[in-house]
Amino acid sequence: MTEFEGLVAIVTGGASGIGAATVAMLHARGASVASLDMVVDRVPDRVLAVECDVTDAQSVDAAIATVVERLGGIDIVVNNAGIGASGDVSANPDDEWRRVLDVNVIGIARVTRAALPHLRESQHAVVVNTCSAVAFIGVPNRALYSASKGAVAALTLAMAADHVGEGIRVNAVAPGTADTPWVARLLAGTDEPEAMAAALRARQPIGRLVTADEVAHAIVSVASPLAASTTGATVRVDGGFTTLRLPSS
Repeated sequence: MTEFEGLVAIVTGGASGIGAATVAMLHARGASVASLDMVVDRVPDRVLAVECDVTDAQSVDAAIATVVERLGGIDIVVNNAGIGASGDVSANPDDEWRRVLDVNVIGIARVTRAALPHLRESQHAVVVNTCSAVAFIGVPNRALYSASKGAVAALTLAMAADHVGEGIRVNAVAPGTADTPWVARLLAGTDEPEAMAAALRARQPIGRLVTADEVAHAIVSVASPLAASTTGATVRVDGGFTTLRLPSS
């Protein structure tokens, strides 16, 4: 499929995990792709690697300017950059709250704000935000992370309403627990990583973690020009985690 031929996409956090899978899939379907990340040395040669700190407005503005100069414009923005946090509401100090919200929520605003003039010039403009299953259900020891992703869900709807009249679609994709480097680090930091991994798999009705490629497929699907009537939507890629309650065996 080459429905993205002639279109330019940017993916924040594009150097690893879900972001890297999304970059690869967009490129395979014909898009010119830029990976905006703090890491630039792990990006394939066929992709434009641009160093970008989504918590720094000057860094974001410079990255967007580089993409436009090198690739000629921006049609698709995938706001994927994010960081995690563990603990109940008492566990994280104020600085960590500020850091996570800065990356996961305000980072989306900075990148979209910088790209907006270019999106307005596109005939296939779309923004896709990476949300999470924890925006919709209560999960223990994820207070800060859940708060940030709940904000992403609300921000997606507000952005969709603000820009639908300009022909800019805004959607979100909400993964369940995914097999990503962040989850691997989380498991490695526990006393019993194998038991914790088994528990994570067991709580998802499909019996396994979501893959990065599965999440990327959803992101690319809602970003596609073939989904031109899809806006204000959140696609859950969570193995039934938020919607299914199966009887215990």
